Amino acid sequence: MRYADAGVDIDEASRAVGRIQKLARRTFNRHVLTDIGSFGAMYALDGLRSRRAVLVSSADGVGTKLKIAFATGIHHTVGQDLVNHCVNDIAVQGARPLFFLDYLAVGKLNARVAGEIVRGLAAACRANGCALIGGETAEMPGFYAAGEYDLAGFIVGEAERGKLLDGRRIAAGNTLIGLPSTGLHTNGYSLARKLLFEVAGYGPGTFVPELNARVGDELLKVHRSYLGPIRRLMELGLVRGAAHITGGGITDNTPRMLPRGLAARIRLGSWTPPPVFELLRRLGKVPDDDMLRTFNMGIGMILAVPSRGAARAVRALEAIGERAHVIGEVARGSRRVVWA
Repeated sequence: MRYADAGVDIDEASRAVGRIQKLARRTFNRHVLTDIGSFGAMYALDGLRSRRAVLVSSADGVGTKLKIAFATGIHHTVGQDLVNHCVNDIAVQGARPLFFLDYLAVGKLNARVAGEIVRGLAAACRANGCALIGGETAEMPGFYAAGEYDLAGFIVGEAERGKLLDGRRIAAGNTLIGLPSTGLHTNGYSLARKLLFEVAGYGPGTFVPELNARVGDELLKVHRSYLGPIRRLMELGLVRGAAHITGGGITDNTPRMLPRGLAARIRLGSWTPPPVFELLRRLGKVPDDDMLRTFNMGIGMILAVPSRGAARAVRALEAIGERAHVIGEVARGSRRVVWA
C-alpha cells in the first residue's frame, strides 16, 4: 500500500505548495530571510522603526463562516477575513503587522482550493503591509467531512513602547467613535446560519430583497481591516484606546480597552445597523441583549479619543474615506457598557 491509499496525496500537496510559494513571495520584504518550505520562517528585526520596539502577537480563526465558503465554493474571501481579523487584534494595541503564518487543515487536499485560500491570505497581507512567511497545511483523512477544512492564523507586529494603546490614557469624558463594519465580519455565524438556513429556509443563492443581495454574498462580505484609520489617528495623537468588536459584540469587547473604574456609555440610536441585523433579529425574535453580545451590529471598531479632539478625529477619518460615528463617551463606573 501507498500513502495515497490511506487518503493522503503527496503529489497534490506538492502542487499546493507550488501555488502557495508564488503567492507568498509577493508579500515578502527585505526582513524575510527564508522561503516558503523551510522548517522555520525567519524574519530579521534589525532596521525596525523603533529601538524600543515591542512585539505584539495574536492568533485566531474564521469560525463557522467557513461553512458558507463550503456551500458556495468561494474560498478566497475567508483568507482575507483571517488576516484582517488578526491585524485588527494587534492594531488596537498600537501595533503595525510584520508577518503572518497560517494553518490549513483538510480531510483531502485540493490544490486549487488551497491556492484560492492562500490567494486571499496574500492579498490581505499585501494590503496591510504584512509578509506571509510560512504556515502549515495538514491533510488528515477522516477528520473533516468531504470538501471541508479549518483555517487559523498567527500574526506578529511591532509597536513603540511609548506609543502602545493599552488603555491607560483613557479617561472619563473621552469620546467614543464607532467605525462601520462590512457585515457580520467573522462572528455570530452559528446563529446566523440557523436563522437564515433553518428558520427562513433560504439557501446561499437565495436573493433577499431586504438585503439587496444573495444570502451567500451577504454572509461572505470580507471582515475589513481598521489598520489605516487607527494609524492615522495615532499619527495625530488623537487615539487613547481601541476595541475590536468581535465575539461578544459591543457589550463584551468595549470594556476590554477600559481601565478599572471606567465604563462606556453608548447611545444605540447614534448609528444605523445594516439590514442584515434587523433581518436576523426578526427571524429569530432575538432579544436585544443577545443581539448586542452576538453580533457587531454594524460597528466593527470603537476608538476612545479626547473629547476636545473628537471633531478633529472625525474630520481626519472622513478625509481618508472613513465613515465615523460618535456613539458615546467614557464615564466613571464599573468596567462595562451602559446603554443609553
